[in-house]
Amino acid sequence: MKKRLLTEFGMGSSLRRQDYTQAACRAVKDALWHNSINLAELFGKDKSDMLITVEVGVQQPDQIDTAKVAEIFPYGQVTVTPVAGGLDVPRPTGNPTVIANVAISVALDLGDPS
Repeated sequence: MKKRLLTEFGMGSSLRRQDYTQAACRAVKDALWHNSINLAELFGKDKSDMLITVEVGVQQPDQIDTAKVAEIFPYGQVTVTPVAGGLDVPRPTGNPTVIANVAISVALDLGDPS
């Protein structure tokens, strides 16, 4: 039985380049760099057993390089899903500032609950 055990949130931006992947990567790092959670070990599992789901909200989800976002995680089975969200903040000249929001969920397969 897969059970979600943790959810973290982060925000990142690309100030001038309108780089949605960069904003997403910064949002993931924002969420991760606040924690050091030994979740897998608490349940007698290996870190590679962690099922990590990353939802990335930006105005142009098709512009996210999901493989690059997934590379941030040193272990676990990572799935990155871009969705509509975040903000594109207009600037007087040039590209808008891009803001990405992420929700990272970590689950483990804890086996049969009975």
